[in-house]
Amino acid sequence: MNSSCGSRIKALRKNFGSHHVDGILFSNMSNIRYLSGFTGSDGVLILSSDHAILLVDGRYATQAEAESKIASVHPYQNKMEGIEQGIAKLGIKEIGFEAGHISMETFQDLSRRLEGKGFVPLGDPLRFLRARKDKNEIAVMKKAASIGSAAINALIREIKIGWTEKEAALHLEMIARRGGADQIAFETIFASGAHSALPHAKPTNRKVQKGDFVVIDFGVRYQGYCSDETCTVAFGELTGDQKNAYRAVRQAHDESIGSVKAGTAAADVDALTRRVLGKKYRDYFVHGTGHGVGLEVHEAPRLAPNSPDALAEGMVVTIEPGLYYPGAWGIRIEDTVVVNKNGCDVITKMDKGLIIIE
Repeated sequence: MNSSCGSRIKALRKNFGSHHVDGILFSNMSNIRYLSGFTGSDGVLILSSDHAILLVDGRYATQAEAESKIASVHPYQNKMEGIEQGIAKLGIKEIGFEAGHISMETFQDLSRRLEGKGFVPLGDPLRFLRARKDKNEIAVMKKAASIGSAAINALIREIKIGWTEKEAALHLEMIARRGGADQIAFETIFASGAHSALPHAKPTNRKVQKGDFVVIDFGVRYQGYCSDETCTVAFGELTGDQKNAYRAVRQAHDESIGSVKAGTAAADVDALTRRVLGKKYRDYFVHGTGHGVGLEVHEAPRLAPNSPDALAEGMVVTIEPGLYYPGAWGIRIEDTVVVNKNGCDVITKMDKGLIIIE
């Protein structure tokens, strides 16, 4: 990890001039892990053109020393004082910061402490910091995807009418833990019947019933990296409208995955999804087609209308079209893919054909 961190920091420093800074302050823990190897839940990383300081409180001093060989570890008692002293120690005059990961209160405090220095917000320049994955990251993400897919598959073999959403979600998470997951990547979605029409439904005590669509959106963390996959299964016989809607979502899913390759505009993938769904269905597709995945389950790029992003080799993104009929039912099909020069590789493993459980 530390050799990769060194390369990442070196590449980042090459852009200091274009960002008009001579140092950057990081408070996003995913970025700190990516650049230093430190896996704790709190800390600050300060980079100058030739040095790095990792600020942690006393709880993490030993852990930080063990995990990061890139940065000098400086325990602090007061975080703001630690940042002020660290920037002074490194002689930084123009300090960039993650504009999307700092509160107004912190901004005002640091602006006062750093009076006389430039305090430069870096939004877009850092948004793509982790977007392109190296071969080691991709290998870990493939393992995470394999664990997540195996857990979903095992649940589908066991689930029966009468299980509650909460029971099913808990069982799914237990299977994944036993299968090697370190953590669950996000709150598990197991949404049945009318709840399946809620894109971010939370599991309830509702029991699965005959005639339900059930949306299962699930991901795990493995060595820090996330998986993300969604399957929609049916219980008992479906109506013709439901079968047609599933076929439409599946076609949009398949054709959109077929369009993914390096150089493709993210907005073009989203536009294709909507064209395939057509006039009959597009008003019931209420979110973007996908997003990047990595150390966080939602990262750059963003595959949505008006997205300015372009796909590049090594990016890992989701393709997840869905249809949602309020008060009735919903469908979502999602796979995670690795972008390459001439296409993409699907790393989630569940077959997305319609599964009907009798």
